[in-house]
Amino acid sequence: MNYSDYNGLLPENLLPDEASPRWNNKGDNGWQLIATTMVGMQSVPGLVILYGSMVKKKWAVNSAFMALYAFAAALICWVLWAHNMSFGTRFCPILGKPGFALTQKFLLPEYGGFYVPMADYVYYEFVFAAITVILLGGSLLGRMNFYAWMIFVPMWLTFSYTVGAFSIWGKGFLEKYIIDYAGGYVIHLSSGVAGFTAAYWVIDMDTQYPSMYNTCFFVGPRQSHDRQHFPPNNIIHMLGGAGFLWLGWTGFNGGSPFAANLIASLAIINTHICTATSLLVWVSLDMVVYKKSSVIGAVQGMITGLVCITPGAGIVEPWAAIIMGAMSGSIPWYTMMVLHRRSALFQSVDDTLGAFHTHAVAGLLGGLLSGVFARANLLRMMYPTGHYSHGIIQMGYQIIGAAFIIVWNVVVTSLICILISRIVDLRMKEEDLDIGDDAVHGEEAYALWGDGEKIPVPIRWQMAPRIPSMCRRLK
Repeated sequence: MNYSDYNGLLPENLLPDEASPRWNNKGDNGWQLIATTMVGMQSVPGLVILYGSMVKKKWAVNSAFMALYAFAAALICWVLWAHNMSFGTRFCPILGKPGFALTQKFLLPEYGGFYVPMADYVYYEFVFAAITVILLGGSLLGRMNFYAWMIFVPMWLTFSYTVGAFSIWGKGFLEKYIIDYAGGYVIHLSSGVAGFTAAYWVIDMDTQYPSMYNTCFFVGPRQSHDRQHFPPNNIIHMLGGAGFLWLGWTGFNGGSPFAANLIASLAIINTHICTATSLLVWVSLDMVVYKKSSVIGAVQGMITGLVCITPGAGIVEPWAAIIMGAMSGSIPWYTMMVLHRRSALFQSVDDTLGAFHTHAVAGLLGGLLSGVFARANLLRMMYPTGHYSHGIIQMGYQIIGAAFIIVWNVVVTSLICILISRIVDLRMKEEDLDIGDDAVHGEEAYALWGDGEKIPVPIRWQMAPRIPSMCRRLK
């Protein structure tokens, strides 16, 4: 049929034309663009605000800027090579061939069997990739050299994230066996494990190889007084950032079917049911054990609920979402509030925002529970070509997938840290750690008159240029 053949059969606003071909479903396309924007707003401004307000005042600017930089850097890497490494032509069982995602020939045709342009798919998967590396950064706040972070982001995205995405979501060896609806493994387990690995690097080196530690080959922990006293600088803003994160998850899980269909609707309601349950369970445990309800605890419980439901949001029933919420509000609470304080390993690793507990533990929990609660009819609707099993067999697949993500991220993150440490210090200088934002960026979060200044601070363009530590290291 020609475009003119549709005259009289459809409302004028639904008629196909050159800018909206017959395969383009305007409803699905519109929802996908909205969902993608909501996921993007989880990072910018969501995590920018959350990180900038959840840390100590002297690290507010640095923490927020780490998130903002990662979002921008991830986008350029994504369209230049990383998208095709994650979802393009198969190069090997765990990786696709790198390639550009920049031409209209690539971006404007129909995406697969869905009724949206490929451009929707490229951008949607980018915001997933960006939030993953930003979540990882939550483990490293308050001491990582910003120049090292600038190198770390594209390297980790290229050599770690793309492998997980291709293996489970792309055309990799786990694609037809692992249930990971929207990223419990690809996003949350990988970011939690990688962040913990990067933060772990100094454990043995600090005591066994102090000379190596002193040369800043490792990220290491925050300064002792920062680690012991690290209050949020603005709890109200922290709640605002958390709100962007929670409501943005509507697009995170609701956009994964790439259609405004039944699975999207179920995923959205399950997301909020699980999150609310998890938050209430976490706060209840705080009140029972510590006799006080904690706002920070409520935010942590919210995050674990969001993470736990992610791998099964559109393929489990709402009653299962309540069970998953109860478990995500209690098991990560136990690992963070009890096990963390008793374990020598957890005590020696400085995971600034507890990303291991809120993302790795909750993501692993969600992946395993999704294998238990996934419904066969919903799996067929979401994955028509999947070879999914049930019960013990599917649980075995889920464990294999989790083990692959954990091992890959531990090894690759370690190698990336080693390589970067040969180029630039991973850790800030001690004098910069003493001061914080003003030493690192020449800016402060709250520029109130008389706020601790002993001498007038020169305007930025009046300051003498300072050679970056990266350049000094290479001399």
